[in-house]
Amino acid sequence: MNVLDENIPRLQWYTLKSRRIAMRQIGYEAGRSGMQDEEIIPLLLSLRRPTFFTLDKDFYRPRLCHARYSLVWLDILQLEIATFIPRFLRHPEFDTEAKRMGMVIHVSHTGSWFWRLHGQKETHIDW
Repeated sequence: MNVLDENIPRLQWYTLKSRRIAMRQIGYEAGRSGMQDEEIIPLLLSLRRPTFFTLDKDFYRPRLCHARYSLVWLDILQLEIATFIPRFLRHPEFDTEAKRMGMVIHVSHTGSWFWRLHGQKETHIDW
C-alpha cells in the first residue's frame, strides 16, 4: 500500500491516480487531517506493508527503519512528485513491497540513498 503524506499536494495524488498508481493520502483516505509526525508511525504500523512518501526530511533517520513499513523522503520539487514516485516504484531495487520493507529512503534527482533495518551503513544507487 502506498501512502502520501498530507504535505503532498492533492493534485499530485490525482495525477498518480490517473496513471493507475494506487495511493492513499493522510487526511483523506488514511488517518486524519492535521496528524503530527509522531502520529504517523503508529498509523503506518496499523496498515498492511505501507510505503510512506513524504516531503519531510525528518523521516529520513536510520532509527525509523521497521520491518512492517518503508519511509521515502522525496527531496524534489512538489511538481515532480507524480514523475518521481512511478520512477521509484519501477526501480529494480524498490519495485516490490517486499524489497522496500524495513527501509528508510531518500529520493533525489541524483539517485537514492537508503538505510536498511539492521544495516550498518547508508547505501547509494544512481537512477
